[in-house]
Amino acid sequence: MNKRLLILLFPALLSAYNLHELIELAQQKNDIVLSKKYNENAQEKALKSKKSEYFPTVDLGGFYKRDDEASPFQAGDTYSAYAKVTLDIYDGGRRSSQVDEKREALKSSTFDTTAFKKSLALSITKTFFGIKTLQASLNAREEAQKSLKAQLQRIKQFYDAKMATLDDVERVQSDFDTNLYNIQTIEFQILSLKSLLELKVGKKIQHYDASSFIKNDVQDYLLLDDIKAATAKKRSIIYSANAVDSYYYPNLRVEDKYSFYSYDRLDPLAQQFANPLDKQNVLLLTANIRLFDFGRLAKTKETIELQAQALQSQISYQTKEQKMQYELALARIATTKLKIKSSKSALNAATSAFKTIEKKYNAGIVDYIVYLDALTKRTSSKALYESSLNDLEVAYAIYYYYSGKNILEELK
Repeated sequence: MNKRLLILLFPALLSAYNLHELIELAQQKNDIVLSKKYNENAQEKALKSKKSEYFPTVDLGGFYKRDDEASPFQAGDTYSAYAKVTLDIYDGGRRSSQVDEKREALKSSTFDTTAFKKSLALSITKTFFGIKTLQASLNAREEAQKSLKAQLQRIKQFYDAKMATLDDVERVQSDFDTNLYNIQTIEFQILSLKSLLELKVGKKIQHYDASSFIKNDVQDYLLLDDIKAATAKKRSIIYSANAVDSYYYPNLRVEDKYSFYSYDRLDPLAQQFANPLDKQNVLLLTANIRLFDFGRLAKTKETIELQAQALQSQISYQTKEQKMQYELALARIATTKLKIKSSKSALNAATSAFKTIEKKYNAGIVDYIVYLDALTKRTSSKALYESSLNDLEVAYAIYYYYSGKNILEELK
């Protein structure tokens, strides 16, 4: 019997995940994470492409030219094939600046991917414990519903025995239906959060295992990866501006081209006095320098530098914001711990009071209003206590996030 029950429960057990597993799944399957990884790979390819510009290029080509009538010293049909090797000897530092630009762009992309993973982990944590809080509220409501159902059945029996009025029955029925409405509302809220969590994780989740964070104090915080990404992007823009200056320096290029020729329909007179070349090697050295462009390149560089300044302002704001959020996270933990203490005390008092009032109500010593008030306080106190426990976990998650740490590594 136990084996059969285990077999029936086995699929459900397989689909139960704790917070650590959910975050790991999201970092593997989330579409935005995959998108950022593709962008990271693209930046890596762009860097390799720029590095390859230091090497010579080799081209193969050819052509065919036809003149309807051959002329002296010119064939009617000319065929040619060639191989060409080209190398930039000096480019004013353009390639080195562009390589540095792409290297910093890759760093920015890598930090951006890491930053999104961490923010996604925080978002999943908030949603996870949001579900836990709603589930605790639902459990408290369902427990209250059992008490209301028992009282509804009891008052109906009294009404049948002519010991209670119809108003008494309708009052309990109204409270029963109102609580049922609240239960259904919470169930939809849970469904909404579960759907949102499954979207982030990229997988259907049936059950959620208990999870909690290590409660450590961080002495100092590291810069967020968002800030590191913006800083690397700013450096990339600065290198891009430096590449513009290269056009004001001499650009030297060497090119060696070796060609083969073949001819048809040669003019007989030309064959008597000249033999056309059947092969030729040409070495070409070119030098170029920009003397005047009406300030176009200078304006281009100024535009790029303004973009870097805009990013620096953004970095300054993000740095201040992190410091503020870090300090608020510390205050949030302290406040939540006080909330847990007070809500636990309130729950103990409300539970004790309800037990006493329930006995008095069943004995007819107190009226239904007093009973309902005690039941409501116990229900809300229980939900509030469970909510404060979950709030503490979220508070530590926010604290670790703004400390620059990996939330995943702080889970028990």
